[in-house]
Amino acid sequence: MASSTPMLSMLHNAAPRLTRGFFTCHHVSRTCATRHTTKRLLGTTTTSQSGDGLLSTPQAVSPFANLTYPLQSAQKSRARFFPDTSDKSVAYWLLGSAASVFGIVVFGGLTRLTESGLSITEWRPVTGSLPPRDAADWDAEFTKYRSSPEFKLLNPRMTLDEFKSIYYMEWTHRLWGRLVGISFLLPAAYFIAKRKVSAPMAGRIVGIAGLIGFQGVLGWWMVRSGLKDDLFAPGSHPRVSQYRLTAHLGTAFLCYTAMLWNGLSILREHKLLADPQAATKLFERLKSPELRVFRRSVGALAILVFCTVLSGGLVAGLDAGLIYNEFPYMGEGLTPPRSELFSDFYSHMPDRSDIWWRNMLENPSLVQLDHRILATTTFTSVMSLWAYTRFSPTLKRMLPAACKKGMQGVVGFVGLQVALGITTLLYLVPLPLASAHQAGSLALLSSVIILGGRTWVPNRAARLVSQKLARSRLVASSPTFPKRAV
Repeated sequence: MASSTPMLSMLHNAAPRLTRGFFTCHHVSRTCATRHTTKRLLGTTTTSQSGDGLLSTPQAVSPFANLTYPLQSAQKSRARFFPDTSDKSVAYWLLGSAASVFGIVVFGGLTRLTESGLSITEWRPVTGSLPPRDAADWDAEFTKYRSSPEFKLLNPRMTLDEFKSIYYMEWTHRLWGRLVGISFLLPAAYFIAKRKVSAPMAGRIVGIAGLIGFQGVLGWWMVRSGLKDDLFAPGSHPRVSQYRLTAHLGTAFLCYTAMLWNGLSILREHKLLADPQAATKLFERLKSPELRVFRRSVGALAILVFCTVLSGGLVAGLDAGLIYNEFPYMGEGLTPPRSELFSDFYSHMPDRSDIWWRNMLENPSLVQLDHRILATTTFTSVMSLWAYTRFSPTLKRMLPAACKKGMQGVVGFVGLQVALGITTLLYLVPLPLASAHQAGSLALLSSVIILGGRTWVPNRAARLVSQKLARSRLVASSPTFPKRAV
């Protein structure tokens, strides 16, 4: 009996080890641990793994967590409806729409330069799509135009054939605008319904569609300013308001930029996801502190170019390019006299409190000077940034080759735009040069946007790349089981 006591004690001490170690399949435990770790990383489970490889019980959930269930369900439903990435066909459609907007902006400049914008005195979005069909319709349209201030003050001897030429210019511009809207709305509805776009891209497309509609309303609001005598000074040259013209031009540039940027971002996203490891290295390189100044400078340059474009809209609205047709001088000096730049004629307040901003926006002399200053600043900024990338040892080493090529493209377009602007001024704003100058502003802004797309780190694309890398690593680390023979 005494000899059996040590034997019982040994069995008693070994019992826990037998129940946990001897009767447990460690291979299955490791496999389950790997699977639950994968699910936990993907956010599909709340179970935890104990230190010895066995699954522990689910952790307690707060009763208040049920309150967030509807919101989480809505987010999951939205994520299931839209894919993670937009289809490439959406990118090509956006770029094609941007090209169409590019063309209508240039054609709109031609419409203004030929003084055709006020030939149609009504806004009929649906019935105005068709031109006059017979002589009676043409007489009716010509009668409406003869009652406008432009005909009475500028074109009192215009014939019906001459009216038809300017009418077709404005009609083509408006028809092109309708085609831009239709060619954007219908494919947008199709791509969203067919789940060809991601959730953020769907929101951006809806925003662009709203911007197109707002642009149409803004265009008529601009034309309306040139059809009534009470909207401009009596006896002055009949023209549309320079404020409304600038707003119309700026909205068109915003619409074009949004289409271009989102189309290029989709293509870049696909390119980055095709090689996640190279994309990760590129992101680490672009996020380096050595490139922070360059990244911010590109953003500031885009804003500066856009402000210069708006200044050009004021110049066009006031016909300020028809004075001081010399460069770099303006009269006897680099600037006109102060009394001319800040004239009391443009002040509407008895205390002259508005003399500064009214002269900056309504005085043709000061408006042209402002445009010269902004254009010169843009050119100087581009060349300074190019010199920074060219002669800085840090940037020469850290800046990717695509960014260097993009910077060279910006330098080429800014040089071309400055040459077009100076020649347009010297030759009294001829039609071909003025139209090319407006197209050059769009090309310059496009080059800066392309440079920014190569320089700025897309947060969403970086997140998708990291998720793809994580999934590939988990798949590579998960064990494979041999197939059982049947």
